[in-house]
Amino acid sequence: MVSKVIFGRGSFNQLEDILAPKRLNVKAPFIYFVDDVFQGNDKITSRIPLGYEDEIIFVSAADEPKTSQIDALVEHIILKFKDRPSGIIGIGGGTLLDIAKAVSIMLTNEGEASDYQGWDLVKNPAIYHVGIPTISGTGSEVSRTTVLTGPEKKLGINSDYTPFDQVVLDPELINDVPKNQWFYTGMDCYIHCVESLTGTYLNAFSQSYGEKAMALCKEVFLDNTLDKKEAQDKLMMASWHGGMSIAYSQVGIAHAMSYGLSYLLGTKHGLGNCIVFDQLEEFYPEGVKLFKAMKLKHNIQLPQGLCKDLTDAEYNTMIDVALSLVPLWENALGPNWKKTITRDKLKSMYSVM
Repeated sequence: MVSKVIFGRGSFNQLEDILAPKRLNVKAPFIYFVDDVFQGNDKITSRIPLGYEDEIIFVSAADEPKTSQIDALVEHIILKFKDRPSGIIGIGGGTLLDIAKAVSIMLTNEGEASDYQGWDLVKNPAIYHVGIPTISGTGSEVSRTTVLTGPEKKLGINSDYTPFDQVVLDPELINDVPKNQWFYTGMDCYIHCVESLTGTYLNAFSQSYGEKAMALCKEVFLDNTLDKKEAQDKLMMASWHGGMSIAYSQVGIAHAMSYGLSYLLGTKHGLGNCIVFDQLEEFYPEGVKLFKAMKLKHNIQLPQGLCKDLTDAEYNTMIDVALSLVPLWENALGPNWKKTITRDKLKSMYSVM
């Protein structure tokens, strides 16, 4: 679990006080990975407490993070700085937070990032790392995984060393998120809740967080009485609680199939979850019904026909990626899930997306 978290409007301004005691020496920098949409945006960059050899690295979140990208960033840091960094700080959405978590792990573990895609493969603790979300929904700020697309699969580095040492939750930072992105990422949280609360892995711990996150999502996306600030505060906490819920259970079918879309087509995670979940009435009837109501209320039009021109080989690639996520299928359908989910079944499900 994340050991320290602060929440509140303007809490980003406390970053210097948070980091100062963690600086190892004047030659051990803090490295900031910042979403490049903030490049030249003084609302963010001017408030980053740079000192000594500290560096800001602007990273595009247009694509899902890749293992090769992590390896290149780690190499850059190792070659540029003689001393190991004092810490890694991720500022952005799920992509930037996952990059920060992965780099902090790979600075203390030999090999390539793809070597650690899976469950509990990391041997050494990561260096100090801080997460500052600027969009809410992914739960990356609290989860024990960092989702990466590798040469053979899309799969997280899932370990006890992955979670951030410190998280800063400042709802002011999500003020300017575009509407569609706000919806897709918020629905990632909502889908976390549906998959956790209906899954076979459900327990009292995950249920308590999942139910709270679900209630907050309903407020944010269906309640007309909330003002913008209240909605931002509540969505940030929904993301936190949703991430906590799946940390002690699992996600399910939408996420498994979304990984296939992302690996083959590069579909962004939140959007991919929405596209898949929209077609899953067979498995989550009540959850999909409510999702469609939210989609209608906010006038969201999902892309159509993503898979209509795919070859059999391309379908097989997506199916292979989806089927590799065994815990997700077990959570959704139980230990005998393979009786329901065949390759033909998956192909027919993908073909309507």
